[in-house]
Amino acid sequence: MKTVYNQHHGAHAATHEFFRGRLVPAFEIPARADFVLQAVLGAELGPLLEPVDHGAAPLARVHSPAYLKFIEGAWAEWQALGGEGDAFPAVWPVRSLRSDVVPASFAARMGLYSMDSGSPLTAGVWEAAYWGAQATLTGLDAVLAGERSAYVLTRPPGHHAGADFFGGYCFINNAAVAAQAALDSGLQRVAILDVDYHHGNGTQAIFYERADVFYASVHGDPQTEYPFFLGHADECGSGAGLGFNANFPLPAGASNADWFAALATALERLQDFAPELLIISLGVDTYGGDPISHFTLDLPEFSRMGQAIAEFGAPTLLLQEGGYATEAIGRNVVAVLQGFEAG
Repeated sequence: MKTVYNQHHGAHAATHEFFRGRLVPAFEIPARADFVLQAVLGAELGPLLEPVDHGAAPLARVHSPAYLKFIEGAWAEWQALGGEGDAFPAVWPVRSLRSDVVPASFAARMGLYSMDSGSPLTAGVWEAAYWGAQATLTGLDAVLAGERSAYVLTRPPGHHAGADFFGGYCFINNAAVAAQAALDSGLQRVAILDVDYHHGNGTQAIFYERADVFYASVHGDPQTEYPFFLGHADECGSGAGLGFNANFPLPAGASNADWFAALATALERLQDFAPELLIISLGVDTYGGDPISHFTLDLPEFSRMGQAIAEFGAPTLLLQEGGYATEAIGRNVVAVLQGFEAG
């Protein structure tokens, strides 16, 4: 299996974040990718590729130009204002407040283009996120050229980023960029399977009214787990997309048996869709030792997950999302990839 590595990921290196209202050391740190890289190289899974620059146009197919422009220039704006340290949103245009007028204030635009205060905007966030998308497109190129699969090792993750907002550590939605690029290349049906502990609200929203991308997610119940306001079982798509969205929320502490039962049902739904490409939002924060998640998967389960994905039988692009037990993330990812290779 070819691995595409975003060597620019370290440019985004937050020191702290707000986690459920408390200022804590950042969970989404460069060491996450460093440990995965070591594990992938040690497992000798296949060649390591550098990303090819496809430009910003594929990003603009799923993100608004105004949002992309803001993220690209936000750090320079923050510095020009005398900002110290990473920038955080502090105010949001909720409910009765207007969001159709773009404010002149940087603080206000930070809120306009974000969904939470837990995603620090750092000096290198655009570099890291931009090249993460390029790594994703490079992996897609390999699969479209005939490879059975490719794995994209990048951070920050992407599945919480919406068309015009960041959040949940995510700034560019890599899964959405890949799906749209695949359709633009001529494919008719693309499936996205999200196995991260947290629901990929951004991915769901981007494709919610479309029938050419089927999004399915197995995740922690949003009644108690981030992102809280999306990911319920009754969200099935709307308009042309009705029936092309499937959520399988599970309570915190759910058994591995229940998790795999949900995965099997999700895969059955996707099989009925008969996709030409399967994109995996690969979060391994379902691990029992993850500091911000509450499932109990471990090495045998991650290997089994990889086998189940391989048995689906479609060309597969695996994209790195969450996983915050830093020293365990590499072995967990490799277990999925080795399980896939054996499947």
